[in-house]
Amino acid sequence: MTAERLILIADDEPLLVELLEFRLSARGYRTVSANDGREALEALAADEKPDAVVLDAMMPVHDGFEVLRRMRADPATKDIPVIMLTARRGEKDVVGALELGANDYLVKPFMPEELMIRLARMLAVRA
Repeated sequence: MTAERLILIADDEPLLVELLEFRLSARGYRTVSANDGREALEALAADEKPDAVVLDAMMPVHDGFEVLRRMRADPATKDIPVIMLTARRGEKDVVGALELGANDYLVKPFMPEELMIRLARMLAVRA
């Protein structure tokens, strides 16, 4: 059941956020978005925690790697699944994100449908 699932989209590209919000809401998810790392951390500190996070690596204030590092260090957010969605495709970036605790890693440009399937699979494991 996706109706009550809340997805945090943390990305500084407004068009990408809009696309993801549209795709996710069409599948019954609720969304909250953050335009930079500080907003992402604020959303994670809210009373209602997201069920999953789609996280860009390159954002203002705090990058996605720092957001992920802080998420995994916080008992309240350490188990929230994270898909890194970023243009950074270097081995160091991918391995670094996975070592920090990212559950999955997709490189931009990406296929939106692939992201939807990976996200649904990740959430199914937690159901």
